[in-house]
Amino acid sequence: MQKIFFLIPVFVGLMVTSVSAQGNFETDILKTSQGELEITFIGHGSLMFTFKGLVIHVDPFSSLADYSKLPKANIILMTHDHRDHLDPKALESVRTEKTTLILTETCAAKVKGGIVMKNGDVETVGGFLIEAVPAYNLIHMRSEGVPFHPKGVGNGYVITFGDKRVYVAGDTENIPEMKQLQNIDCAFLPMNLPYTMTPEMVADAAKAFKPKILYPYHYGDTDPSMLVEVMKDPREVEIRIRRMK
Repeated sequence: MQKIFFLIPVFVGLMVTSVSAQGNFETDILKTSQGELEITFIGHGSLMFTFKGLVIHVDPFSSLADYSKLPKANIILMTHDHRDHLDPKALESVRTEKTTLILTETCAAKVKGGIVMKNGDVETVGGFLIEAVPAYNLIHMRSEGVPFHPKGVGNGYVITFGDKRVYVAGDTENIPEMKQLQNIDCAFLPMNLPYTMTPEMVADAAKAFKPKILYPYHYGDTDPSMLVEVMKDPREVEIRIRRMK
């Protein structure tokens, strides 16, 4: 039977859902070979990972939270330069002189400092293995022939925490590179129409690379429960729904 989790505390398997003491954010705990990974669901495309005393922020966006009240970042991952992913105000709040910024070439044109990763690059930063995965549109277009997210511009990231591989896809569709991923324990796939994927696209991708746990995120006005309907009998993929509108 498929397991679907909504906005209440849950204790199942490797994950625990609760509300963060730092704000009204849900958090999950993923147990790894090197300790617990805490996942904080800020909202939209923004996440925070805490592992072995280190903090990774993904696409911090000040419209979602008062980042001055959140932990400072050891690492910040930026997927692309759209304003809801590259927010100077949020960056200023969590970035310190010791923070390592991982960013794309277009982000680097707007934010100084950091490590530029292109599609396919692999870096070890702060003890974390980080892989940059392409993120782009195949179908959804801003205008004829102009995708919302062109190929070669944005990144998704696979971050390794102990023995667990976590994939944060960024703004993308169900592209071939995504379907070729292997051994993904936890995946965040966007479902924000018309910019990223339909529930059917997310299901298609998930059935191809089979993450153990799938979080729809950055889903805007799309009803995340629609993904449950189109997946029907995923068997190998567990869908977990959190507040990530």
